[in-house]
Amino acid sequence: MKSCTTLSFNSARTPLELTEAFEGRFNDRSNTSRLGRYRPYEKQADFHAAGVSHRERLFLAGNQLGKTLAGGFEEAIHATGQYPEWWSGRRFSGPTVSWVAGVTGESTRDTVQRILLGRPAARGTGALPGATILSTSKARGVTDLVDTIRVRHVSGGVSTIALKSYEKGREKWQGETLDRVWFDEEPPQEIYTEGLTRTNATGGMVWLTLTPLLGMSSLVRSFLESRTRERHVTQMTIDDAEHYTAEERERIIASYPAHEREARAKGIPLLGSGRIFPVEEDAIAIDGFEIPRHWLQIGGIDFGWDHPTAAVRLAFDRDADCIYVTHAYRLREATPVLHAASLRAWGSWLPWAWPHDGLQHSKDSGEQLAEQYRREGLNLLLERATFSDGSNGVEAGIFEMLSRMQTGRWKVFRHLGDWFSEFRLYHRKDGRVVKLADDLISASRYGMMMLRFAEPDGGGWGKAIEYGRSGIV
Repeated sequence: MKSCTTLSFNSARTPLELTEAFEGRFNDRSNTSRLGRYRPYEKQADFHAAGVSHRERLFLAGNQLGKTLAGGFEEAIHATGQYPEWWSGRRFSGPTVSWVAGVTGESTRDTVQRILLGRPAARGTGALPGATILSTSKARGVTDLVDTIRVRHVSGGVSTIALKSYEKGREKWQGETLDRVWFDEEPPQEIYTEGLTRTNATGGMVWLTLTPLLGMSSLVRSFLESRTRERHVTQMTIDDAEHYTAEERERIIASYPAHEREARAKGIPLLGSGRIFPVEEDAIAIDGFEIPRHWLQIGGIDFGWDHPTAAVRLAFDRDADCIYVTHAYRLREATPVLHAASLRAWGSWLPWAWPHDGLQHSKDSGEQLAEQYRREGLNLLLERATFSDGSNGVEAGIFEMLSRMQTGRWKVFRHLGDWFSEFRLYHRKDGRVVKLADDLISASRYGMMMLRFAEPDGGGWGKAIEYGRSGIV
């Protein structure tokens, strides 16, 4: 879903000015059209949609990309009950009680409050239509900061939104029972826990919209490494923000300090020495192109259920000794029948590399998982993925992938957003690889390990094609 049109601005403007010009597309003094005119970008839409099945959501994004805008419009939609036709997220049936918060009173006023109400001199030009704002009460200690907003709900009832900040401490987050909490920028862990607790009795939800400048904090780590059915992570980069042109993106990224660029432009937590692939994304990203028929190709698959089943298609240019990731597929809680139906479209001739857990037997049928996929028409190789010497070490595979990335011999088609999402967050903890959200990376590693069995488009060659590059023979 890409509903917003790319806008062209004077590249001399600052990122803040560009974003405010983008937000201004929704402004209208009728005080009714801004909420109705909101059309999220694809990543913002993914974030909204996840609310229907996930109680806790994390929206990781760079600076001035639209994360706070998305958080504010979702809050306004729930508080007013004015759900648009395109809405696929959670719905509340009546008026609600919610808290929204920023780091300090000043930042809450300048971000959260501004998105909801508009600027102090233009009250009613934010995400909340002016006609729905019944009253506001002033907060103490910060000029123009609002304490509470009373909002008319479509049912005729009244929703209440209270504005908070983290600087007041955990004690100010106790006592109330809430339907929602929105944290803009990262709160301390204890405040997040208190906010979540406020929604326990109602079965409510919380969401965070933040740029991960604190790095792999305990809170961010809990979402990325301890994912549950109730948690969801959306990541948005500057490439997903359609209000910037390519020239503006390049200029903005260059303006950030080198060590902050990935956090500020792509929403990637500062992983430091824990990052497994410390390679600039642009060094491996390439626009898609038609693969020459004589290039060798192979699929790699990583089986899953609670975590997704993932698959990639790799193409190999023997002359340049370069691997290209050209296709990616990822889906959780689906059967081999459904996965195979999708993957057969890549070509029935395509050989598939697969991991050791394909040897496991189904509790229902007693049939090996790999055999189930073969029965559904996938051309799985006879043996599980190993290097030519019979080894299958994860570290050896990671080293080979990293070496290729660093020497320009590993490329990924730029449009494969799910693959890059895993690439950005693939890291170690206490020296060990964190085996979470690495499904496409693992599938890529399996395909690379068995590259000696790749075949040209069309298949039918009847035997493996062997080659002697990079230690794979």
